[in-house]
Amino acid sequence: MPQGDRLAASARFRTATPERSTAVHPWFTPPAHTRRLSSLALRRLPGSDARPTARAAAWRHNGGHVLKNQLTLAAVGLSTAVALGLTGCAGGPADAGEGGTDAATATSLADFGDLAALEDAAKAEGQLNVIALPRDWANYGEILDLFAEKYPEITINEASPDASSAEEIQAAETNEGLDTAPDVFDIGLTVALQNTDRFAPYQVTTWDDIPAELKEPTGLFVGDYGGFMSIGYDSSKFPAPEALDDLLGADFRGSVAINGDPTQAGAAFAAVGLATVQSDGTLDDFQPGIDFFSELNAAGNMLKVDVTTATVTSGETPVVFDWDYLNASHREANPNWEVVILPGTGYAGYYNQAINTDAPHPAAARLWQEFLYSDEAQNLWLKGGARPVRADAMAEAGTIDEELFAGLPAAPEMTVVPTEQQSADAGTLLGEKWASAVG
Repeated sequence: MPQGDRLAASARFRTATPERSTAVHPWFTPPAHTRRLSSLALRRLPGSDARPTARAAAWRHNGGHVLKNQLTLAAVGLSTAVALGLTGCAGGPADAGEGGTDAATATSLADFGDLAALEDAAKAEGQLNVIALPRDWANYGEILDLFAEKYPEITINEASPDASSAEEIQAAETNEGLDTAPDVFDIGLTVALQNTDRFAPYQVTTWDDIPAELKEPTGLFVGDYGGFMSIGYDSSKFPAPEALDDLLGADFRGSVAINGDPTQAGAAFAAVGLATVQSDGTLDDFQPGIDFFSELNAAGNMLKVDVTTATVTSGETPVVFDWDYLNASHREANPNWEVVILPGTGYAGYYNQAINTDAPHPAAARLWQEFLYSDEAQNLWLKGGARPVRADAMAEAGTIDEELFAGLPAAPEMTVVPTEQQSADAGTLLGEKWASAVG
């Protein structure tokens, strides 16, 4: 949305009580005449029990919580670690790029001189290790392919596409000092805050286009793309849900799934959050959301199946809670698949990019970041149904795909996101009650 519309838009957000810490922000509500959310971003899974660093805590105190601290999950310990599905020998980050630049310590393109020098340094490394990037997630497949097309000299090693944010960090720890370690992360905020010592600060060329509320000030991690929690459904079998309680009806028996376990998966966590606020609860207490899914399960309507495009296509998961851009991605496989964002209070989220401080290919990692925040890649997020972080600046500059931008689903009139403390409290509550609530 245009710069001047942001403050006016913020008036349409609500908090349940004056003392509530639930964050609301103009970036989450569009101008009234478009009702589009143009700029936000998130990831899918929670983190470890480690506490955030002093720098991250100071950033929250200085206002990062207005938007960035709102959308990921509570710290939930994971019992399984995942290593990159690559083999290699011990080694460390490259010492220097072309012309003697130390790529591992570069904090902006200026340290290389220009983009051509960064490209030369990345091509000399010849590899880029990525992790947890499903090709059907927000159009990552096309984004990866375009990078490979632009830079055929750089081999992209795609590992563990379904790994969690926490598992991304675990992979970095397991492979530390090896040439198999992930170079970059696409990660949830809570995990990011708890692991800032794992990230190398870097500010991309388009840094000024990214809202301050969506980036750690030094560039340790930066929001990139996001959307709203939604309900996808097979319209050949079901009517459009108009309210949350519609899903409790007999017509939806054995048909409603969420994308993962809310004690581990961000999309599932957000589904419980959405159910909470749609049930007239607040994000201070996720119990109404847990109660809804308990009732859904008791009615025989809840499916405990991991959602994929294959399960949607086969009809195994015909009704799905998920981010709107992920639900929209199923339309190609199932022409009858429709997506609805429930009226009333909406729940939004975003995902972040970061560079591994121990990246074995530090120049390639920084080139990847430059690419992701370029007009080309930002428009590819949009093509995938997600809302790119630079959308407003691109709209003003005339570089956004106007047709895709105009085609984004209508945003809720009111949108809420949990604070970090609310996320932590919700995670604790889910850990205590979710399993018994849904059997």
